[in-house]
Amino acid sequence: MSGLLVADFSRILAGPYATMLLADLGADVIKVESPGGDDTRSWMPPVRDGVATYYLGVNRGKRSLALDLREEEDALLAQRLARRADVLIENLKPGGMARYGLGYDDLKADNPGLVYASISGFGSGAGRHVPGYDLMVQAVSGLMSLTGDPEGPAYRAGISVFDVMAGNHAAIGVLAALRHRDATGQGQHVEVNLLSSALTGLVNHSSAYVAGGTVPYRMGNAHPSVFPYEPLPTADRELIVTAGNDGQFRRLCAVLGIPEVADDPRFARNADRTARREELRPLLVARLAARGAEEWFDLLVTAGVPCAPVNTIDGGFALAERFGLDPVVVVGEGERAVPTTRHPVRLSATPAHYRLPPPQLDEHGPELRRWLKENDDGTDATT
Repeated sequence: MSGLLVADFSRILAGPYATMLLADLGADVIKVESPGGDDTRSWMPPVRDGVATYYLGVNRGKRSLALDLREEEDALLAQRLARRADVLIENLKPGGMARYGLGYDDLKADNPGLVYASISGFGSGAGRHVPGYDLMVQAVSGLMSLTGDPEGPAYRAGISVFDVMAGNHAAIGVLAALRHRDATGQGQHVEVNLLSSALTGLVNHSSAYVAGGTVPYRMGNAHPSVFPYEPLPTADRELIVTAGNDGQFRRLCAVLGIPEVADDPRFARNADRTARREELRPLLVARLAARGAEEWFDLLVTAGVPCAPVNTIDGGFALAERFGLDPVVVVGEGERAVPTTRHPVRLSATPAHYRLPPPQLDEHGPELRRWLKENDDGTDATT
């Protein structure tokens, strides 16, 4: 994406995550912030060198420009940036950008190739007035009704899962719109909202309701359609065991030393095992108690049985290192060096690269203001 200019008018998570992915792929991303900065700059602890790690996690590869859009001069600079951009991404409330002359309809006449992406909580129609926060969408979408112990309260996911999902959807939408622009020269308005991202992201549960008329319910760590497909105790800690088909279950039983269980007609097929999970679970747990989770992991994976120890995040990074995934990249040099998580997509010809550490507030403001005040031929536009 080298040569493409992205004007990033988003904040917090969904938009900044999308623009960071684009920056990793070569786009020149200018992060426009209010004079107080992105909210996540102050979302701490944890911190690194006085900066919130939340902010550091989604803002590498960008240049920062602080503008107060309520001020006429700054609003004019923002408009000049938008008219020069290939892509604009924003997540103000629907209609919010138009107050500053930055709505899609304000810009498309002068910049017909602009790909303009809006991320909202509940769309630009009847739900436009509702603020969009991930936790709210986890609640109203039904995700929280699916998360937690069946006898306990509903729980949120441990991350802002729909912000991340919407950020991915925004990046996909931008790439599709750029492909269209390559063919026609015309940009378009890309709209993404958290609730729609949530409903498609609920996948099999959404399908259970839409196609089957079934409202799924909370099952803790159990799967409604597959068993075993949940954490089971071992000698030291829990191990996720996911025998998703009959062959995997047969191999699981062989490694556990109970091949006769795979031949038992009560457990011969997945539907049988799922219906009789309360009979089957103690047979598996009794055998798993003989070894620890890491030992079972090596034995079972070698035999072709999907499984995984329940790690903390440090264990997840350690496993990625062990598998050669190199999950950490250091961006910047010297005192500005920041460890960040590697871009998830590997490209053989045009790999992601990491040019800039997460910017300080208005770090690139002076140079960007000079550039925005210039005409296309480099002369002063203010004279």
